[in-house]
Amino acid sequence: MAEDVAVLIVDDSALMRNLIGRMIEETPGLALADKAMNGRFALDKIPRVNPDIIVLDLEMPEMNGIEFLRERKKQGITIPVVILSSIAEKGAAITMEALALGACDFIQKPAGSASMDNHTVKDTLVGMLLGYGGQYRRSQGRKVVPSMDFTAKTLTPLPAGKPGSVGAILGMSSSNEPHKPPVPVRKPANTQIIAIGISTGGPDALRVVFANLDKDLAVPIVVVQHMPQGFTNEFAKSLDRICPLDVKEAEEGDAIQPGRILIAQGNKHLEVEHREGSVVAHLTDDPQVSGHRPSADVLFASVALVYQNHALGVIMTGMGRDGAAQLGTIYKEGGMTLGQDEASAVVYGMPRVAFELGHVQEQVSLEKMARRICDVAKAQR
Repeated sequence: MAEDVAVLIVDDSALMRNLIGRMIEETPGLALADKAMNGRFALDKIPRVNPDIIVLDLEMPEMNGIEFLRERKKQGITIPVVILSSIAEKGAAITMEALALGACDFIQKPAGSASMDNHTVKDTLVGMLLGYGGQYRRSQGRKVVPSMDFTAKTLTPLPAGKPGSVGAILGMSSSNEPHKPPVPVRKPANTQIIAIGISTGGPDALRVVFANLDKDLAVPIVVVQHMPQGFTNEFAKSLDRICPLDVKEAEEGDAIQPGRILIAQGNKHLEVEHREGSVVAHLTDDPQVSGHRPSADVLFASVALVYQNHALGVIMTGMGRDGAAQLGTIYKEGGMTLGQDEASAVVYGMPRVAFELGHVQEQVSLEKMARRICDVAKAQR
């Protein structure tokens, strides 16, 4: 179909080309433009097949993924690229190099044709291809098939907990009156922490935001970015290189302090908690919440509990609804909330649900998000 997002697959493995190709062909709104076995063949095919997005392996003969990205940049090719990454530690470092060279996102390679993880990989990959590819098509003035629904139809059951705990907050229903904003129990006060929840489209979006933060922003930032285990340390290092503030992967007991950004570890929930007179990061292996670990809902709930009306909650691009419910708890406690707008979000799922629940006080474009975060955080209230 003329309005489908056209995908070029670049991988030296015939098995992987066929597996990803089937995922694309089975998805309404996507079309297989062509396949190439290395970067050189891909560059030759791009003018002929005119793809809207490229799925790129990194380890290939003749011209590998990194070399392709360098040549893509040299030739001024703006077609978005999603990386197929291996799970190894070396793969994480190369993947972050690829993001620095202009790749927009990455996904771990499926394990094989019979893997039980393929359904999860497909859902994530499809979201990326439709999101980034659709965004690119629109930027080129071409029509796009109507967006698929990137939000879950029902809330995931959440664990209960003792009164005054994060678990108890998570157990609260925030969807009885989805179109009415919560009534804050207190007025907003000076911002003492910024909490960000983000998923699909996040690696690129966080690079934009973090590169433009004020160097004198004296408020700690905690972030849940849905990302596989083994990648978040390298991701934090890559952000640290472009951000005027210190960025690191969160570790148990890390101090929540001004001028520092903590990124949640893959496969670990991140909470903030009072401990011996200060606030520190607490990592847990508790079950998934809203389909994720780390979960933005868990982070937001803990921030609301500890900081009440001194918190700024931000929800950005991503599939599903993680963070949407508990962003409302920050709002209810008297904190401030921002949501990324539909026009600039690669996938308007998480921020859309939060907005429809009435939990977003202000929608902000990606280009203006850093400035707005800094302005809200520095305002005297």
